[in-house]
Amino acid sequence: MPRLLPASVVCLREGYTRRILTSDLVAGLTVGIIALPMAIAFGINSIPESVAHDAGVSPPAMGLYTAVVAGFLISLLGGSRVQIGGPTGAFIVIVSAVASRHGYGGLATATLMAGAIVAIMGLFRFGAMIKFIPYPVITGFTSGIAVIILTSQVKDFFGLSIVSAPSAFAEKVRALARALPSLDPATTAVAAGSLLMLVGLKNIAPRVPGAIVTVVLAAIVVWAFGISVETIEARFGAIPQTLPAPHLPELRFDRFRVLLPDAMTIALLVSIESLLSAVVADGMTGMKHKSDCELVSQGVANIASVVFGGIPATGAIARTAANIKCGGRTPLAGMIHALTLAVIMAAAAPLAGAIPLATLAAVLVVVAWNMSEIQHFRSILRAPKSDTAVLLTTFGLTVFVDLTVAVGVGMVLASFLFMKRMAEVSNVSAITSELRGDDDELGDLKDPNALDRRHVPDDVEVFEINGPFFFGVADMLHDVLSQLEKPTKVFILRMRRVPAIDASGLHALGQFHAKCNRQGTTLLLSGVHAQPLFAFVRHGFNDVIGSENMFGNIDDALNRAREILGLPPEPRPSSARPEVARESVAEPHDGNES
Repeated sequence: MPRLLPASVVCLREGYTRRILTSDLVAGLTVGIIALPMAIAFGINSIPESVAHDAGVSPPAMGLYTAVVAGFLISLLGGSRVQIGGPTGAFIVIVSAVASRHGYGGLATATLMAGAIVAIMGLFRFGAMIKFIPYPVITGFTSGIAVIILTSQVKDFFGLSIVSAPSAFAEKVRALARALPSLDPATTAVAAGSLLMLVGLKNIAPRVPGAIVTVVLAAIVVWAFGISVETIEARFGAIPQTLPAPHLPELRFDRFRVLLPDAMTIALLVSIESLLSAVVADGMTGMKHKSDCELVSQGVANIASVVFGGIPATGAIARTAANIKCGGRTPLAGMIHALTLAVIMAAAAPLAGAIPLATLAAVLVVVAWNMSEIQHFRSILRAPKSDTAVLLTTFGLTVFVDLTVAVGVGMVLASFLFMKRMAEVSNVSAITSELRGDDDELGDLKDPNALDRRHVPDDVEVFEINGPFFFGVADMLHDVLSQLEKPTKVFILRMRRVPAIDASGLHALGQFHAKCNRQGTTLLLSGVHAQPLFAFVRHGFNDVIGSENMFGNIDDALNRAREILGLPPEPRPSSARPEVARESVAEPHDGNES
């Protein structure tokens, strides 16, 4: 089936040129080096020390095993040409919680179940359904995870003496506050210096792999000056230099029902983050991923990760972006990234044991900051109140209760609000349609503002959205420009039949506007109603697009397009009728009342 054909096979059929091979090799080696400290840090913070001790496993090695095995399979079998897979920060919270409650055996079982669920979702065409998860829900639990990760790093960042930190957020914060007098100056200095270097390299030399440079220099400084700080080897022992023999964990069928909610949460996170990463990659490369194929590969990779002693894996947005920026264009780059990690593990595992835990804490502080999406969080706070309620509910439950509960409640709350909006809008539309006697067969014949009654200049494209612009519609905008044979000079988006817009619609419209700018296309909005306009003003989008590019009717929008193209204006047809009220446009242009 074409939809399940891996991108690696497609690229192989197209043929690898020497130039592509060289680019993929450079990108794979670079991303492999970048991924090393990330994999170790995610492994350490995903498996509690007590669980690791009881199970006889090495958390740093588990992160590496995951990056090697899952990273290779995600690239080999996936539907994205440039996706880089492995352990990510989003899993730290749920993986640590499952391991604390059920031990590593329970975590391994839940991950196997999650892998099977994700693969089945891909086989049954659920790839497109993931796109319907509301943006405030995603931002809420992502920001909540960032807060938890940041809190979990305080102990190692400051070298605090805490025998066993509580798992509950509020209790953990109180325990950290009580332990502040035990702050270790040497550990704090190493962590602060590492953090400054990470931030400085990102701003001064963004192409330099800051994480690997920082951990190497920190290890050298600590060793050279004999600074007494805890290292990976001091806490966890030596890192193995080879992959373990494949084996299945002990499967207890009586655990399946208990672990099902955790497995569903892991599966949902795998699906969401991998497809979000693939969408970001599409935007950077202009390519198109196969969502169902990607889910199947993620499912297989997670099963294989457990077989080799690993933890859950998914697409990693930051490493995928780095792969693209370094020249990666085919799945070979991702496979080389995994092999590079395997070689480093075999040759330099003893050296990796000398990395200070304070430096890894600094690395994860940066990861948490990047995950927090503060700007997006603030923008949703200015969105309609219902979206703000979904955001804050998901965020609060993630931090103070549990990620599984947060995602479930956030989805249910967003669904109820969506149904309420649709009921309010759809009922009115149905009544007015019946009163007018409209029907689909007559269509534009009864529409005085139909586009076929107007002359549309060359280099102008007109698209129209029908119905409320909510999270279920937002994804459609991502594919609009890619459907055009070549970028157009002016793009008019008719919104005369869009009575309402939410935060996901605003976010998608903002991304669409940015994409138009990158392609040299001017975006014009026509027929903007009162509620969308009010949302634009609160969100600040009216300043981004410019009030001179928003119109009350299609005729003014077409004349603005002619002005941009250097063409003379044309009079409005005598049959034209008002599309929106005059007050629905921030700064009315001439003729908006007609």
